[in-house]
Amino acid sequence: MAIGAKANRYNFLIAYLVTLGSFTYGYDAALIGSVLGLPSFFQYFNIDISSSSGASITGATNGVFQGGGAIGCWTIAYLADNLGRKKSIQIICVVCVIAGILQAGAVHIAMFLVGRVINGISVAWINCIVPTYQAEISPASQRGLLVGTHGFIICIGYALAGWTGYGTFYESNPAIQWRLCLALQMVSPILLFVGSFWMPESPRWLIERGRDAEGLRILEDLHANPDDPGHVSAREEFIQIQAQIELERHENLGNIFSLLRKPTYRKRLLSGFFVLFIAQSTGVLVVNNYQVLLYNSLGLYGALPLLLYACFDTWASVMNYVNTLILDRFGRIRILAIGVIGCAISIVLEAAMVAKYAGTNNKIGNGFGVFFIYLYVTFYGGCMDVSTYVYCSEIFPTRVRAQGVGFSISGLFLTALVYTQSAPIAFNNIGWKYYLVFIFIPLACVFILIRYLPETKGLTLEEIAGKFGDKVALDINDMSEADRAELDKRLAAATDANEINKSGVTHFEETPVTGEQKV
Repeated sequence: MAIGAKANRYNFLIAYLVTLGSFTYGYDAALIGSVLGLPSFFQYFNIDISSSSGASITGATNGVFQGGGAIGCWTIAYLADNLGRKKSIQIICVVCVIAGILQAGAVHIAMFLVGRVINGISVAWINCIVPTYQAEISPASQRGLLVGTHGFIICIGYALAGWTGYGTFYESNPAIQWRLCLALQMVSPILLFVGSFWMPESPRWLIERGRDAEGLRILEDLHANPDDPGHVSAREEFIQIQAQIELERHENLGNIFSLLRKPTYRKRLLSGFFVLFIAQSTGVLVVNNYQVLLYNSLGLYGALPLLLYACFDTWASVMNYVNTLILDRFGRIRILAIGVIGCAISIVLEAAMVAKYAGTNNKIGNGFGVFFIYLYVTFYGGCMDVSTYVYCSEIFPTRVRAQGVGFSISGLFLTALVYTQSAPIAFNNIGWKYYLVFIFIPLACVFILIRYLPETKGLTLEEIAGKFGDKVALDINDMSEADRAELDKRLAAATDANEINKSGVTHFEETPVTGEQKV
């Protein structure tokens, strides 16, 4: 009897290749933190950061990026569903390069901000399509590990953005400092565009489009295993995908509003949006993007804040990798809850240090201020960054996954838009008290997280439907050993997709549908 699909070397290679897109998002999203740490940027555009207009422009560099990101999240489905995952990735890479050219070559702040808007749209697209694609090529038992590479490599992008800012600080030509930082963002999308020609299309997207033979072949390639020469595990997955798609095909789910009208789908949308909202409500992008300015308030200037910023994101990368290793073992919700509580406690301690020691020469107090920032990212990186992307990429059916993931990740951009846009003005007017937002909101939300969001660990994408009250067309894990052995025998003997489909249909008709339909 098959023991479930396992990712092979080829599956891991493809999952990591597409993380060039994850790196693109991470580098581009964090880069502004390094650019704002370079005085040459403000000098070139004649921005006085201490003035209200300067604070507004600084906030706008983050705000328009996040606003563009929200637009990208709401439009990704039109690309991903109509053109497929692979072609969408190729188009997005081209747009990312255009955004990089506009920013690196900016001669006026308006040109720079236009580039930031386009950059926000393009990296939101890539931030949605990568975990969607990874989830659709991953076996259930290793989905946390494989999709988790998205969050892990995002942090590698964050870290390299930090080190780039630190390195260019020592460049004698002021114009090269910030322009080089921005120009380097074009490297990874170019590499991904070239590498994408060797990537397979998502098998689930192909099967949903009726291209069963292609989808089956890709599943067998991705999950080929010497212990399963007949590809039985991949074929089990194939008939589950077919059965679930056929079950859902009659539903009129054309846009996000039709999804919101159905209670079980509405719960998925709200759950996905909520995990990204609560993650951003811990203050992660405010801490990251304005970190250099925070160090300045603690009496640290020159290259040291940039060095600490680079080390911060490097440590975050390490903890993100830890998150990928524990996610399939301990589950999504438990790890997220630990992360939320840990981040809130860290922000409490950080706010206390800033309130008492900011602007003083107390080295011990300021040192603890730095320490609690690192404690914060230990919890965020170790529990939240990877977990949120894995969760929102796996809770939606194939037909609407791109829409669902886009809606969920819009929670990241919309929440970050509010927090990062208001941060410079808030810090200028109320100082450390702004951190109270990132204490009370997460702690108020953690109960909802634990009480209402279902755990998805170890389930196939099709079986997760039952957790949200929808029907599961074919739950192989609930079959008796005899039934599953008989099914596997038929699958092993089948010679093409049509025969495999017939084997699945026979068992679909004989096996009770699970899950409670709530309409």
